Amino acid sequence: MNPFTSLRLPNGSQLPNRLAKAAMEENMADHDHAPSDELIRLYRTWAAGGAGLLITGNVMVDRRAMTGPGGVVLESAQFGPRFKQWSAAARSQGAQVWMQINHPGRQMPVALGQETLAPSAVALELGHFSKQFERPRAMTEADITAVKDRFVRTALLAEQFGFNGVQIHAAHGYLLSQFLSPITNRREDRWGGSIENRARLLLDIVKAVRQATGNGFAVSVKLNSADFQRGGFSADDARQVVQWLNPLGVDLIELSGGSYEAPAMHGQTRDGRTLAREAYFLEFARDIAGVTTLPIMVTGGIRRYPVVEQVLQSGIAVAGMATALALDPQLPSSWRSDTKATAQLRAIPWKNKVLASIAYMAMVKYQMRRLASGKPPRPDVSPAIALAKQQWDTTLKNYRYRRWMHNPAAAA
Repeated sequence: MNPFTSLRLPNGSQLPNRLAKAAMEENMADHDHAPSDELIRLYRTWAAGGAGLLITGNVMVDRRAMTGPGGVVLESAQFGPRFKQWSAAARSQGAQVWMQINHPGRQMPVALGQETLAPSAVALELGHFSKQFERPRAMTEADITAVKDRFVRTALLAEQFGFNGVQIHAAHGYLLSQFLSPITNRREDRWGGSIENRARLLLDIVKAVRQATGNGFAVSVKLNSADFQRGGFSADDARQVVQWLNPLGVDLIELSGGSYEAPAMHGQTRDGRTLAREAYFLEFARDIAGVTTLPIMVTGGIRRYPVVEQVLQSGIAVAGMATALALDPQLPSSWRSDTKATAQLRAIPWKNKVLASIAYMAMVKYQMRRLASGKPPRPDVSPAIALAKQQWDTTLKNYRYRRWMHNPAAAA
């Protein structure tokens, strides 16, 4: 199928083509944790690149629960004009823009100084990096209800501020993914045990968001194909959850995989020259597409036109790209005249997979910061240099965040 064929979603709205910018964590909020001028400029750049769908980096539903410093928070209408500017920039060339909404659960750095919540009190196992995350407190019934309400509130605000939809993040080891996984969910109440119980919070949130928002507003879910950890959320679990999502008015399911402990979403960081190493969740997506009539999006490593064709010919509706568009935001437009165009990040030959994953994220954020400041990307940046710059930036933003939480007016 031609990637530039439009796609009609179940809600009746239309994506102008089958290419999507998948979510990447930008950490570019302003001092109020609203969209900054740089973030708005970045999305205007991506809008000009030709993708039919832009999915934002995760927007937090609770200021006390952040995936990292410098993240955007949407829990009230206070900074509505900034969010309207963000959505308008992303929609400026005809693409739809969906806000990814998220809660980190236990995957919140201890340096932020906030209490960490999770389904169960299970700490992250990251070797020497484990100390960067504290053991979470198991959530109470009241905590669970509050989180559900926050997802709904953020979705309503996103609709109010001009976004075409939301993506509910239930992958990559964040809170909803933690509920789905037997490794992190050891509860013995109605939220744990069977896959039906472990999926309850996600399904409740999807139902509530769908009911609260307008019919033309897209509701999507990002779901792990698997955790890639022994005893974790499995492909069989994913198939069952997708079947339960079928009748709930979902417009798109994006399939990914992994978590901080098993960062499969970053693929192979050492060498990415072969087709087999691109679209590395495609096999899972083909399988799960067989149990749903909903449009499926697959993300992970896609950066070449032949791979996009392979994805779409496999019955997948949308090909999602992340790193490739941080390196070349014009790639979708380039493919209209040059199907050989590609974008590749420098390989990371480090043996420590956790450290390599952190460096990979730092290299991607380095590219996004350059785009946001009007500079061209630097795909050949040294992983060590990108990581050092990211660590310094994180240190400053950790301080700013703690100050903001203590006295929001003082951080302005």
